[in-house]
Amino acid sequence: MIFNSVLAAIGQMDDRRFQRVLLLGVGLSLGALILATIVVAGLIGWLVGPTVTLPWIGEVHWIGNVASISSVLLMMVLSVVLMVPIASAITSLFLDQVADAVEERHYPHLPPATEVPLWDGIRDGLRMLAVTVVANLLALILYLVFAPLAPVIFWLLNGFLLGREYFMLAAMRRVGRPAALKLRRKYIGIVWATGTVMAIPLTIPVVNLLIPVLGAAAFTHLYHGLTGAGSSGRTNPGPAR
Repeated sequence: MIFNSVLAAIGQMDDRRFQRVLLLGVGLSLGALILATIVVAGLIGWLVGPTVTLPWIGEVHWIGNVASISSVLLMMVLSVVLMVPIASAITSLFLDQVADAVEERHYPHLPPATEVPLWDGIRDGLRMLAVTVVANLLALILYLVFAPLAPVIFWLLNGFLLGREYFMLAAMRRVGRPAALKLRRKYIGIVWATGTVMAIPLTIPVVNLLIPVLGAAAFTHLYHGLTGAGSSGRTNPGPAR
Protein backbone atom coordinates (compact mmCIF):
# COMPACT_ATOMS: atom_id res chain seq x y z
CA MET A 1 0.00 0.00 0.00
CA ILE A 2 2.84 2.38 0.85
CA PHE A 3 4.70 1.99 -2.43
CA ASN A 4 1.49 1.92 -4.46
CA SER A 5 0.53 5.25 -2.90
CA VAL A 6 3.94 6.80 -3.62
CA LEU A 7 4.07 5.45 -7.19
CA ALA A 8 0.55 6.69 -7.90
CA ALA A 9 1.57 10.15 -6.65
CA ILE A 10 4.66 10.16 -8.87
CA GLY A 11 2.56 9.04 -11.82
CA GLN A 12 0.39 12.14 -11.54
CA MET A 13 3.21 14.69 -11.55
CA ASP A 14 2.19 15.58 -15.11
CA ASP A 15 -1.01 17.10 -13.68
CA ARG A 16 -0.93 20.86 -14.16
CA ARG A 17 -2.51 21.37 -10.75
CA PHE A 18 0.44 19.56 -9.14
CA GLN A 19 2.88 21.69 -11.11
CA ARG A 20 1.04 24.92 -10.28
CA VAL A 21 1.18 24.22 -6.55
CA LEU A 22 4.86 23.27 -6.81
CA LEU A 23 5.73 26.51 -8.62
CA LEU A 24 3.70 28.57 -6.15
CA GLY A 25 5.43 27.00 -3.16
CA VAL A 26 8.95 27.31 -4.53
CA GLY A 27 8.41 30.80 -5.95
CA LEU A 28 6.88 32.22 -2.78
CA SER A 29 9.59 30.56 -0.68
CA LEU A 30 12.37 32.10 -2.76
CA GLY A 31 10.63 35.47 -2.54
CA ALA A 32 10.32 35.16 1.25
CA LEU A 33 14.00 34.25 1.64
CA ILE A 34 15.14 37.10 -0.62
CA LEU A 35 12.96 39.57 1.30
CA ALA A 36 14.28 38.24 4.62
CA THR A 37 17.86 38.65 3.36
CA ILE A 38 17.24 42.25 2.32
CA VAL A 39 15.59 43.07 5.65
CA VAL A 40 18.36 41.46 7.73
CA ALA A 41 21.14 43.13 5.72
CA GLY A 42 19.42 46.50 5.98
CA LEU A 43 18.78 46.11 9.71
CA ILE A 44 22.38 45.14 10.45
CA GLY A 45 23.65 48.03 8.31
CA TRP A 46 21.38 50.42 10.22
CA LEU A 47 22.42 49.06 13.63
CA VAL A 48 26.14 49.25 12.83
CA GLY A 49 25.86 52.63 11.12
CA PRO A 50 28.04 54.17 8.41
CA THR A 51 31.02 54.59 10.73
CA VAL A 52 32.33 52.83 13.82
CA THR A 53 34.86 54.26 16.24
CA LEU A 54 37.41 51.68 17.39
CA PRO A 55 39.98 52.10 20.20
CA TRP A 56 43.44 53.13 18.95
CA ILE A 57 42.15 53.16 15.38
CA GLY A 58 39.52 55.87 15.30
CA GLU A 59 36.64 56.02 12.84
CA VAL A 60 36.25 53.11 10.46
CA HIS A 61 33.92 53.53 7.49
CA TRP A 62 33.84 50.00 6.06
CA ILE A 63 32.58 47.89 8.97
CA GLY A 64 28.93 48.58 8.16
CA ASN A 65 29.38 47.33 4.59
CA VAL A 66 31.27 44.25 5.79
CA ALA A 67 28.55 43.48 8.33
CA SER A 68 25.81 43.80 5.69
CA ILE A 69 27.68 41.63 3.18
CA SER A 70 28.40 39.03 5.89
CA SER A 71 24.72 38.92 6.81
CA VAL A 72 23.82 38.29 3.16
CA LEU A 73 26.31 35.41 2.98
CA LEU A 74 24.95 34.00 6.24
CA MET A 75 21.36 34.17 4.94
CA MET A 76 22.45 32.40 1.74
CA VAL A 77 23.87 29.55 3.82
CA LEU A 78 20.77 29.41 6.01
CA SER A 79 18.58 29.41 2.91
CA VAL A 80 20.02 26.04 1.91
CA VAL A 81 18.82 24.64 5.24
CA LEU A 82 15.54 26.57 5.47
CA MET A 83 14.35 26.32 1.87
CA VAL A 84 12.68 22.93 2.23
CA PRO A 85 10.79 23.57 5.51
CA ILE A 86 9.72 27.03 4.31
CA ALA A 87 8.62 25.63 0.95
CA SER A 88 6.71 22.88 2.78
CA ALA A 89 4.96 25.38 5.02
CA ILE A 90 3.97 27.68 2.16
CA THR A 91 3.01 24.83 -0.16
CA SER A 92 0.77 23.38 2.58
CA LEU A 93 -1.58 26.32 1.99
CA PHE A 94 -2.32 24.96 -1.48
CA LEU A 95 -2.19 21.21 -0.90
CA ASP A 96 -5.97 20.90 -0.92
CA GLN A 97 -5.67 21.44 -4.67
CA VAL A 98 -3.32 18.45 -4.90
CA ALA A 99 -5.71 16.24 -2.93
CA ASP A 100 -8.62 17.41 -5.11
CA ALA A 101 -6.66 16.49 -8.25
CA VAL A 102 -5.87 13.02 -6.86
CA GLU A 103 -9.47 12.32 -5.89
CA GLU A 104 -10.84 13.62 -9.18
CA ARG A 105 -8.60 11.29 -11.17
CA HIS A 106 -8.52 8.19 -8.94
CA TYR A 107 -11.68 8.39 -6.79
CA PRO A 108 -14.30 10.12 -8.95
CA HIS A 109 -17.16 8.35 -7.12
CA LEU A 110 -16.51 10.34 -3.92
CA PRO A 111 -18.53 13.44 -3.05
CA PRO A 112 -16.67 16.76 -2.81
CA ALA A 113 -14.45 17.03 0.26
CA THR A 114 -14.83 19.71 2.92
CA GLU A 115 -12.25 22.41 2.37
CA VAL A 116 -9.94 23.19 5.28
CA PRO A 117 -10.51 26.84 6.34
CA LEU A 118 -7.77 29.24 5.27
CA TRP A 119 -6.85 30.16 8.84
CA ASP A 120 -6.55 26.49 9.80
CA GLY A 121 -4.28 25.95 6.79
CA ILE A 122 -2.07 28.90 7.77
CA ARG A 123 -1.92 27.74 11.38
CA ASP A 124 -1.05 24.17 10.40
CA GLY A 125 1.59 25.39 7.93
CA LEU A 126 3.28 27.62 10.52
CA ARG A 127 3.15 24.87 13.13
CA MET A 128 4.68 22.40 10.69
CA LEU A 129 7.46 24.87 9.90
CA ALA A 130 8.19 25.57 13.57
CA VAL A 131 8.11 21.91 14.64
CA THR A 132 10.27 20.79 11.69
CA VAL A 133 12.93 23.46 12.25
CA VAL A 134 13.07 23.01 16.05
CA ALA A 135 13.07 19.20 15.88
CA ASN A 136 15.90 19.13 13.33
CA LEU A 137 17.95 21.66 15.31
CA LEU A 138 17.58 19.54 18.44
CA ALA A 139 18.43 16.43 16.43
CA LEU A 140 21.83 17.93 15.60
CA ILE A 141 22.97 16.61 18.98
CA LEU A 142 21.98 13.08 17.98
CA TYR A 143 23.64 13.52 14.59
CA LEU A 144 26.91 14.37 16.33
CA VAL A 145 26.69 11.63 18.97
CA PHE A 146 25.58 8.92 16.55
CA ALA A 147 27.28 10.23 13.40
CA PRO A 148 27.19 6.93 11.43
CA LEU A 149 23.43 6.73 12.02
CA ALA A 150 22.75 10.40 11.25
CA PRO A 151 20.98 9.73 7.90
CA VAL A 152 18.72 7.11 9.50
CA ILE A 153 17.88 9.43 12.40
CA PHE A 154 17.11 12.21 9.90
CA TRP A 155 14.83 9.96 7.85
CA LEU A 156 12.97 8.57 10.86
CA LEU A 157 12.50 11.98 12.49
CA ASN A 158 11.33 13.73 9.34
CA GLY A 159 9.32 10.69 8.31
CA PHE A 160 7.37 10.97 11.53
CA LEU A 161 6.82 14.71 11.01
CA LEU A 162 5.82 14.35 7.36
CA GLY A 163 3.54 11.44 8.10
CA ARG A 164 1.61 13.13 10.89
CA GLU A 165 1.08 16.35 8.93
CA TYR A 166 0.22 14.98 5.49
CA PHE A 167 -2.01 12.22 6.80
CA MET A 168 -3.94 14.82 8.81
CA LEU A 169 -4.24 16.95 5.68
CA ALA A 170 -5.74 14.07 3.71
CA ALA A 171 -8.01 12.81 6.48
CA MET A 172 -9.37 16.14 7.78
CA ARG A 173 -10.88 16.90 4.39
CA ARG A 174 -13.08 13.83 4.74
CA VAL A 175 -13.73 13.20 8.43
CA GLY A 176 -12.69 16.36 10.32
CA ARG A 177 -9.86 16.91 12.77
CA PRO A 178 -10.98 14.73 15.77
CA ALA A 179 -11.65 11.66 13.62
CA ALA A 180 -8.46 12.26 11.64
CA LEU A 181 -6.45 12.23 14.90
CA LYS A 182 -8.00 8.89 15.85
CA LEU A 183 -7.17 7.43 12.44
CA ARG A 184 -3.59 8.68 12.65
CA ARG A 185 -3.13 7.03 16.05
CA LYS A 186 -4.71 3.81 14.79
CA TYR A 187 -2.44 3.58 11.75
CA ILE A 188 0.64 5.28 13.23
CA GLY A 189 2.98 2.53 12.00
CA ILE A 190 2.06 2.70 8.33
CA VAL A 191 1.75 6.50 8.48
CA TRP A 192 5.26 6.78 9.92
CA ALA A 193 6.66 4.27 7.41
CA THR A 194 5.13 6.15 4.48
CA GLY A 195 6.48 9.43 5.85
CA THR A 196 9.94 7.86 6.09
CA VAL A 197 9.79 6.79 2.44
CA MET A 198 8.92 10.39 1.55
CA ALA A 199 11.68 11.74 3.83
CA ILE A 200 14.53 9.88 2.13
CA PRO A 201 14.54 12.20 -0.95
CA LEU A 202 14.77 15.21 1.39
CA THR A 203 18.54 14.71 1.30
CA ILE A 204 18.62 15.11 -2.51
CA PRO A 205 18.87 18.75 -3.66
CA VAL A 206 16.08 19.98 -5.98
CA VAL A 207 14.23 16.66 -5.66
CA ASN A 208 13.46 17.60 -2.05
CA LEU A 209 11.35 20.52 -3.29
CA LEU A 210 8.90 18.02 -4.83
CA ILE A 211 8.20 16.32 -1.52
CA PRO A 212 5.32 18.56 -0.28
CA VAL A 213 3.31 17.91 -3.45
CA LEU A 214 4.23 14.21 -3.65
CA GLY A 215 3.56 13.80 0.07
CA ALA A 216 0.08 15.32 -0.13
CA ALA A 217 -0.77 13.09 -3.10
CA ALA A 218 0.69 9.91 -1.60
CA PHE A 219 -1.09 10.38 1.72
CA THR A 220 -4.37 11.04 -0.05
CA HIS A 221 -3.99 7.62 -1.66
CA LEU A 222 -2.92 6.11 1.66
CA TYR A 223 -5.92 7.54 3.51
CA HIS A 224 -8.37 6.13 0.96
CA GLY A 225 -6.55 2.81 0.96
CA LEU A 226 -6.72 2.50 4.74
CA THR A 227 -10.35 3.54 4.98
CA GLY A 228 -11.51 1.45 2.02
CA ALA A 229 -12.49 4.26 -0.34
CA GLY A 230 -10.14 2.97 -3.00
CA SER A 231 -11.79 -0.46 -3.09
CA SER A 232 -14.97 0.89 -4.68
CA GLY A 233 -13.35 3.59 -6.77
CA ARG A 234 -12.06 3.57 -10.29
CA THR A 235 -9.20 5.43 -11.85
CA ASN A 236 -10.09 8.17 -14.31
CA PRO A 237 -7.20 8.22 -16.79
CA GLY A 238 -8.38 11.48 -18.37
CA PRO A 239 -5.93 14.16 -19.36
CA ALA A 240 -4.17 16.14 -16.66
CA ARG A 241 -5.36 19.71 -16.41
